[in-house]
Amino acid sequence: MPFESVWVVGASRSGKTTALVSHLSQRLNPDAKSQKTLPQPTALVLAANGDNRMALSDRIVVATSGRSPVYVTTPLGFFENEVVLFWPLLVRKLNLQGQFPLRLRPETEQALATELWSPELESGQLQQPGLRRDRLVRRTLDFLQLAGAAGIPLEKISQRLERGLSDEESSPELWQLQEKLLLRWRQWCLSRGLLTYGLIFDLYWRHLLPLPEYQQHLKQRFAGVFADDVDEYPALARLLFETLLDLEIPGTFTFNPEGGIRQGLNADPEYMAQLSQRCRVESVSGRKGLAATWGDAIVKLALDPTYWTQLPGATIHSVQTRSRAQLLRQVAERIAEAVASGTVKPEDVVIIVPGLDAIARYTLTQILSARGVPVRSLNMQRPLVTSPGVRAVLTLLALLYPGLGRTIDRNAVAEMLVVFSASKQSEPGDSAIDPVRAGTLCDICYVRDPQRPHLLPAETFERWDRLGYRAKDAYERIRTWIDTHKIQEEQLRSNVPVVAIDTIVREFLWRPQLSEDRLEALRELLETAQHFWEVETRIRGRKYNVVASVSDFVQLLRRGTVSANPYPLRDLARPAVLLSNIYQYRSSRLHHRWHVWLDIGSPLWLQRGAASLFGASLFLQSRPPFPQTEEEIQNSDFERLECILYDLLARVEERVILGHSDLAVSGQEQTGLLLALANATSEGVMG
Repeated sequence: MPFESVWVVGASRSGKTTALVSHLSQRLNPDAKSQKTLPQPTALVLAANGDNRMALSDRIVVATSGRSPVYVTTPLGFFENEVVLFWPLLVRKLNLQGQFPLRLRPETEQALATELWSPELESGQLQQPGLRRDRLVRRTLDFLQLAGAAGIPLEKISQRLERGLSDEESSPELWQLQEKLLLRWRQWCLSRGLLTYGLIFDLYWRHLLPLPEYQQHLKQRFAGVFADDVDEYPALARLLFETLLDLEIPGTFTFNPEGGIRQGLNADPEYMAQLSQRCRVESVSGRKGLAATWGDAIVKLALDPTYWTQLPGATIHSVQTRSRAQLLRQVAERIAEAVASGTVKPEDVVIIVPGLDAIARYTLTQILSARGVPVRSLNMQRPLVTSPGVRAVLTLLALLYPGLGRTIDRNAVAEMLVVFSASKQSEPGDSAIDPVRAGTLCDICYVRDPQRPHLLPAETFERWDRLGYRAKDAYERIRTWIDTHKIQEEQLRSNVPVVAIDTIVREFLWRPQLSEDRLEALRELLETAQHFWEVETRIRGRKYNVVASVSDFVQLLRRGTVSANPYPLRDLARPAVLLSNIYQYRSSRLHHRWHVWLDIGSPLWLQRGAASLFGASLFLQSRPPFPQTEEEIQNSDFERLECILYDLLARVEERVILGHSDLAVSGQEQTGLLLALANATSEGVMG
């Protein structure tokens, strides 16, 4: 008798993942007393995102002693790997060229789509009032991803947009043009063996999954599927699970009714919930953290204006000020005092800010660091170009390759001198050439030239002796290196820019004591460069224009569209106060002793913001596309806020500090729904 499929449902931190690992270990354990164990084929294990995948993989290794065949991945990772692995089947079915597929990164995808659609952009056909060109291109590409993740044909994109948007938002001609451009984009990419997330989704559900030959491979490879947090999965995942169940491959799925963190980013929890009809349902009861004791009261306070109760000051209290600057300072100082007194450790505190902005991040980091309290931002994806080291590399490229003089200026060269003059044995900030000397050198020794900008010898400066030996020696070392490695016209054909960038990094930037953020930026720079020129070679062949490609690469990074990879989960053990926005914290599924919820009166707690793509609600299998009324939108926002509150409260063990300032940074008064929570608390001392 085959194993039955199981649907494990429960709130945040209620033990769903523990139940899933238990079911998996029972089926993989040859000593289990159940009907029979899995045969040799692999168990397919899915987690909602990369961080969760690593944590789940570690738990499975411990539970099974690492002796059982298990394939742990994410839904997107699985779809991508399957499309690449079975590319020959797709080549045969779609009559494509037999070149190996290459996945485009989002920034490269947008740049190539902009180039392909330039006739429509230049003529004004592809435009939308109030939307920049780059945002319109990104939004168009997002439609492809949303449709593919939902298992909706590209040919129905314009139809869904026309039906789902109100008359004020509707633009049928634009939707039809975007659909036409996406169909052209799909054909252009597939003819060159290029893949994007949207195309991977489309190829998988439309062409690969229905193939009997592929389904036979699924049956041979996998003896069970174990999917954690399926409320975060796209509708396409359900098509996969239904197929596996039809092939008599049993499944275990966990579902959080108060999850749906990725709803608006292609997740369809309501559609996934219908899969429970094919499973035996197990309920994991009980709430964790403060959700168990004060969850219901806090949710009622936030959403029911007729309800009021006094929240316990020992568990939930507030810090209220007139201005936001005062709020940030008071919160940071009180945390520092609590850490200094031994009441709490830095790693036990998280500060959650809706739409965490640069001002809050910088202020909190500076104040806490000055008090000796380490601070770290969770998954902060800062643009690569904000790194001085990366900017210095881009500047040096203009000094090595001909024709790039217009991409740099005197200030950029001065910054490069400061960055590159740091000794590999010294701290990154300890440079032989300080900013003042760098500026003086550039005023006199930097020669601007559109074709060949260059640096003159330090002796060109009449009073070069005032520079000091250390600064002069560092400058001459940099200048000599540039002259030695300068790319001549006859070398362009055989030159590989990726090698030049790697050489620059090794020569000037790499050192053993690099901080993690600098190391991440350099790694991402090298990976981005490698990917960029792989795509260049695929599209334009090996005889591409090297100078033009280097110029395009520099412009790509300076637009700020490339970010360093977020910190991996293993770094979360570092003892530091954590800064995060709502989405990132919930996605990482962390928990802390203390929570600090800042800007409690901000309307951002109710808004989806960047955590929702335009038109996402129109690409759901769980409901047909139709215009939503104001009441429906409001009810949806209230339901989402309720889920946020229960989820966050389940992730805090002892105390919640609510931070409120009467005025936001913009000077506007903050009167959001959660202000009722601050009014129901007393101002307390963290200790």
